[in-house]
Amino acid sequence: MEIINNFGLDPLLLGAQIVNFLIIFYVLKRFLYKPVLGILKKREDTIKEGLRQAEDGKKLFEEAQNKEKEILTRAQNQAQTILEEAKIQTDELAKQIEQKAQKNASDIINSATEKINQEREIAEKKLSEYVSRLAVELLEKSASELFDAKDQKQLIKIATDKFKKLN
Repeated sequence: MEIINNFGLDPLLLGAQIVNFLIIFYVLKRFLYKPVLGILKKREDTIKEGLRQAEDGKKLFEEAQNKEKEILTRAQNQAQTILEEAKIQTDELAKQIEQKAQKNASDIINSATEKINQEREIAEKKLSEYVSRLAVELLEKSASELFDAKDQKQLIKIATDKFKKLN
């Protein structure tokens, strides 16, 4: 005890301080330390949950990006297929139009050729008739000087019969 007195410690005061410390320690542990630790534990759990959700969100985001790339690739492939099909259809349509145009041109040429042939035949008939009339008139004029009336009629009749057979 002498050592305690030398240091200026009062044993009664030291005992009271120890009791006060134990009371404060109990009160703090009971009413403050446990709730604070509970709050800290809840905060730690909330942070862990947030980190886990962030990780899940990151995974979902990566999956969404992969799906987006896959969808874009499929869309590009479909667009390419549609373009190829459209090109094939346009080529076929162009061939059909060209064939129709060639057929129409051929029909027009055939029709024009037929019309030209018909008009040529008509012109030939008219020309033949005109030449026949001229020949008969010429024959009448020249026969009147060379033959008598009876021979003229007979000669003209023979000539007109021959011209009619030619036509």
